[in-house]
Amino acid sequence: MTYVFQILLLVLLIMTAAGAIMVKDLISSVLILGFYSFLLALVWAWLGAVDVAFVEAVVGSGLATVFFLLTLFGTAPKDTHIRRVAAPPIALLGLPLLGLLLLYSAEDLPRLGDPESPASVHVSPGYLTGSLKETNTPNVVTSVLMDYRAFDTLIETAVIFTAGIACALLLRRKRQ
Repeated sequence: MTYVFQILLLVLLIMTAAGAIMVKDLISSVLILGFYSFLLALVWAWLGAVDVAFVEAVVGSGLATVFFLLTLFGTAPKDTHIRRVAAPPIALLGLPLLGLLLLYSAEDLPRLGDPESPASVHVSPGYLTGSLKETNTPNVVTSVLMDYRAFDTLIETAVIFTAGIACALLLRRKRQ
């Protein structure tokens, strides 16, 4: 049953990506991309990356879809004409080869949940044994997110803030 769900999810992801590219109406394309982001959030949740799934659901499915729709409704119909361009032959050959290369290299990755993976053997014990002594935080998850990865979290917040300011500047109405 697990493989059936994974294969179904993969097929839906590919179909929605292709549908967003092939559809001629921009509003339909935006809505299909929102559904694609929702499916991608399901994939991240299935893989155990709940924080990434939550961000994908909020930003990808929610905010991006709303901003795209607001942008489309704020433009004139003549500005939304889609001009189709044929894909270059190198892309038609190179992209499937890249996909096969990625699938081939994925065999070297550790299995999901493997207790003998390098992250479980080398990284996790250091956090589990040293977090209280190094950070004075009794909760290991809190110490990892707020002490060990604080700079990473700060940069992620700055990127999201910058994107929000850019969207607000793009979508603001000029006063006459």
